[in-house]
Amino acid sequence: MQTPWTLTPFLDRAGETRHDPATVESWWSEPGTREVVVDGSGGFAVPLGRPTDGQLDPQRHVLLGRDTEGVAWFSSRGEVADPRSLRDAPDDPGLHEVATAAVAILAWHNAARHCERCGAPTTMATGGFHRTCTGCGRDVFPRHDPAMIVAVLDADDRLLLAHQASWGPGRVSVLAGFLESGESAEHAVVREVAEEVQVTISAARYVASQAWPFPRSLMLGFVARGQGEPVADGVEIEWAHWYRRAEFTAAVADGSITHPPNNSIASRLIGLWLDGSLPDPDDNPLLA
Repeated sequence: MQTPWTLTPFLDRAGETRHDPATVESWWSEPGTREVVVDGSGGFAVPLGRPTDGQLDPQRHVLLGRDTEGVAWFSSRGEVADPRSLRDAPDDPGLHEVATAAVAILAWHNAARHCERCGAPTTMATGGFHRTCTGCGRDVFPRHDPAMIVAVLDADDRLLLAHQASWGPGRVSVLAGFLESGESAEHAVVREVAEEVQVTISAARYVASQAWPFPRSLMLGFVARGQGEPVADGVEIEWAHWYRRAEFTAAVADGSITHPPNNSIASRLIGLWLDGSLPDPDDNPLLA
């Protein structure tokens, strides 16, 4: 089964094929072709059957690729009567991958309508994964905002979970934050954890990643070893607490806390901690 954490993607991104407009047009016309329609808020819908809105528009429709069954997928902006959210964890992992790609690429197109260098308008090219400046001719490619997300464990294998001030009561998650210019992901782990809860990180190692298009984040998942009692910054983080497995399970069962959606890397990290499958953060030969 395809998930964000396997080496078998659901989509073949068709990097070479998308450069040929005639092939993109022929894929659009295939009877089984599917389209993901995304509204302005990032909600999406997948109409049944092939696209129904007529001719392919190279300035509107994005070729996402072909799935493992050979079906071509496109995406476009449009009105969605009953939108779904990526946060609602679509049951089909393949659909989740396709929808993530659609939401992410269309958010980038909205933000890249003008050239960063000269300010002239840009136009879509290569099936929608590329824009060209009409002024200076510069090629523009999709951008991602890297962020670290980390499961911090103490010496007793307790997990650090925190509640953001902007969240509803009882919602908790592991800590996360965007990388700053010139900063490695490992350094961001140390800095963000210290800034948000005053816990010191002594070891860390990379685990996995996930695209999270709100609007264009790439979450870099880590496990780390931390020391000290958490002290929330009182601005972004309202409170934080070390949890033993039994304590966490009981709190979820009685409704006093809620965890992240099942399709998120935050939930994945928590789940790996629960079953004892997280890598040992102290065993990282690349870090000293």
